[in-house]
Amino acid sequence: MALPDFLVIGAPKTGTTALHMALARHPSLFMSAVKEPKFFLTDGPPPTRGGPGDAQTFREHVWSRPDYEALFEAAPPGTLTGESTPFYLYDRGAQRRIHALIPAAKLIVILRDPVERAHSNWTHLWSAGLEPIGDVVRACAEEERRAAAGWSAFWHYVGLGRYGEQLQHLFGLFPRENVLLFRYRDLVDEPVATLDRICGFLGVAQGVITEVPRENVTAHPDPTLRHQALSRVLRTGATVGRHLPGSLAARITEPLERALQDRGRPRRPLGWDERQALIPRFEDDVALLERVTGEVFGDWLGPRDRSGGLMGDRPPGQRQARNGRPRLP
Repeated sequence: MALPDFLVIGAPKTGTTALHMALARHPSLFMSAVKEPKFFLTDGPPPTRGGPGDAQTFREHVWSRPDYEALFEAAPPGTLTGESTPFYLYDRGAQRRIHALIPAAKLIVILRDPVERAHSNWTHLWSAGLEPIGDVVRACAEEERRAAAGWSAFWHYVGLGRYGEQLQHLFGLFPRENVLLFRYRDLVDEPVATLDRICGFLGVAQGVITEVPRENVTAHPDPTLRHQALSRVLRTGATVGRHLPGSLAARITEPLERALQDRGRPRRPLGWDERQALIPRFEDDVALLERVTGEVFGDWLGPRDRSGGLMGDRPPGQRQARNGRPRLP
């Protein structure tokens, strides 16, 4: 069977695309050409309806077993195979399907400050013209209604960042030695050491890949009348595209997406007032995450300093476990 040996399972907006591209450069690793096949998200064909733009995303699912196995058939003998679908961690059904089909799989999890992750997620969809609400706090307040209406997981700004619940379920299926857990900031601040840690976890040579490419960087256009008008047209096009072949639907929406990103600036930091409004949505789960992992994540519940870091962050490599001992590499 041509099934992957390891999976990058989460979370979205934590650098999984860049990590996928970096791991593909290792001669002992073979990464799927389709970065995010989403195979384990369903037991069959994906849904056909959802939120704005979801229909096009559903069309991209590699949902049949033969098509999924075909992604790994070209792997050279002796290489380890992998894929990266960051929604697997969030989706409990996906966790169970992975365990049923590949119980010995090694799983890679990247955790990012959940408030920052939610903001990055919202920025991605808003700047693409798909998110109709121009305020991340109000958009998060719509999550329960959207989920009930069948909007896909990428619209679950809060739910995707409740890692404690997700890992508690995952550790009920997989032994902890099969799961590598690290922070997004590790990948950003210490890319070489983090890549070596991943390679060590997978059992391949370290010191081979030495950088993480910049991939999937979201621009943040100003909320101008032009952006509003293009966004409305794009959402209309995405709705119409549900009833068209995938290639034709893409020809309608892709020029609009490029136009929306054309004048975008880098993602703007989240203000403290907005951060304060969102932190309570994660407080109980951060406490659960600390119990589940034995690590400290309380820095996620504070303000950010002017350099973009979290107040009270320890220097890289100096974070402590709850029992006071240094965190294991």
